[in-house]
Amino acid sequence: MVKRLMFEKPLGMRDTLPFFYNQKSKARQQLSNAILSFGYSFMDTPIMEYHETVGKVSATLDQQLFKLLDQQGHTLVLRPDMTAPIARVAASQLKDAEFPLRLAYEGPVFRAQQTEGGKPAQFEQVGTELIGDHSSYGDAEVIALLVESLKQTGLDDFVITVGHIGYVKAFFTDLLGDDEDTIEYLLNYLYRKNYVGYREAVKELSVSKDKKEALLQLLALKGGEEIFESSRSLARNQACMQAVNELKQLYRLLQQYEVEKYIHFDLNLISHMDYYTGILFEGYAPNLGALLCNGGRYDTLLPSFQLSASATGFAVHLERLVEALNEQESGDGRIGVIVDDDSYGQGLKEAKRYREDGQAVLLQHVDQIPDLQAFKAELSETIDFTKGGGERDE
Repeated sequence: MVKRLMFEKPLGMRDTLPFFYNQKSKARQQLSNAILSFGYSFMDTPIMEYHETVGKVSATLDQQLFKLLDQQGHTLVLRPDMTAPIARVAASQLKDAEFPLRLAYEGPVFRAQQTEGGKPAQFEQVGTELIGDHSSYGDAEVIALLVESLKQTGLDDFVITVGHIGYVKAFFTDLLGDDEDTIEYLLNYLYRKNYVGYREAVKELSVSKDKKEALLQLLALKGGEEIFESSRSLARNQACMQAVNELKQLYRLLQQYEVEKYIHFDLNLISHMDYYTGILFEGYAPNLGALLCNGGRYDTLLPSFQLSASATGFAVHLERLVEALNEQESGDGRIGVIVDDDSYGQGLKEAKRYREDGQAVLLQHVDQIPDLQAFKAELSETIDFTKGGGERDE
């Protein structure tokens, strides 16, 4: 007999209870205010997209896509990220707009989970896309805006790790030639940050001792601006040198934004988003075991929608941001007006007065409160008009 599902939720789906919901709303608004202050315009796209368009160009693995059929037999997907849908809009409805475009978004994305490993199948992203600016100034603006957005929420203990996918790929290609399987094998270790596994894999390669040493030296390219010199020394070709020059230029611009204290460089950085082509970055907070935010330059995504334009952007994982803020649950700002039969009218007038001042006020008859002390503890302030009350608690 099939077990009846009553309280269970689909794999990876979560409920959002009032306190966490309110914290998300607050953080979302703070992020949005910072983004708006940089001149970005918010937009939205449908939750469902065609698999043939957004589904296939998304960097999300096919097995992580939620798929369904519409009445006409087309395969649809729940959007797995916001970047691909916005690229679709930019290449169609906004193709004649004045570039660069500064677009922003907030909304849920969906990625199917195969096992119950704690990862959500639905989560909310707040982010930006700067479309049509292929310069280091654009990269710097996006990273500086990310830093400012996080600071606006009250978060100050975080690091933005910056890398360059062009450096790593050019470095591997120079050492390993067209051995794409081996390159992908090593990139996967770097993506998972399994540096022990990477070292073991390099030792097993059928290449010269010098090449093995160079591959291992790559792991040391982490830190502040001091890594630029060692990165240049290890560079094997012009593409690597170009990547280092772009990182140096980016750092100079970030210094002018006065956000350099949040920046850490890592030339081993690899993203699961395979459409990144240059500068890429990830954000971490010390009390999180997962990414807080990520982003980078993607110059090949828009051409797949027949728009010749480069772009860069970032996405903040809103639920993880709230976890990083780690605010303790307390009174939620609501005022409670407690009444009985005789004081009901007086309570209504008092509640109305507070609401007109912009306060959130609940009016509750005392007979329907099982535990008066517990009820009051949930509120920031209570006004008790009952015969046994007659008091105001703050």
